[in-house]
Amino acid sequence: MTFRKFIIRTALATLCAVTELTPNGAFAQSEKADPHCAPIGGTILTNLAVIDASTTLGTATGDLKGAVAARIVGVSSGPGGTTLLSVQHHFVTESGDTINVAVATATVVQVAPGLLAVVSYPVKIIGGTGRFSGATGSFKNIGEVYLPNAPSFDGGQTVFRYSGSVCFAAPGKS
Repeated sequence: MTFRKFIIRTALATLCAVTELTPNGAFAQSEKADPHCAPIGGTILTNLAVIDASTTLGTATGDLKGAVAARIVGVSSGPGGTTLLSVQHHFVTESGDTINVAVATATVVQVAPGLLAVVSYPVKIIGGTGRFSGATGSFKNIGEVYLPNAPSFDGGQTVFRYSGSVCFAAPGKS
């Protein structure tokens, strides 16, 4: 056996030790592997006051593709004329997995009557079900909140672009 063949066989053996082939031919992590992280991004569109006066309902595209609801659990004044919205999100992906997130704070500023720009809106992923069991990560949002009947949320709409990363637990380590 040549040195080159030895190196190739050793590399393949190492690869097989930390991964396994799934039925669709893709590699999956073995239980011996560490968590792996991946970038995420997409958009979120919701209508405000759909379920009740402070709960949105809408869709997520991109890596978190599915349904999203968010309940505004608090509103307060922030520094420099900003407004702080405390928000509890609920995600269900298109495949039926849930994504659990911590209560997030959206910092917004009015840029026109009934129109709020998002200055800061970090969201922390703290687990879920299925693929998101044991997952961690975070993403940031940019976007706007439209409140045609401010200060009421009735008829309101949101649009956000999210980007960040999620770290998936290795199988059996959630």
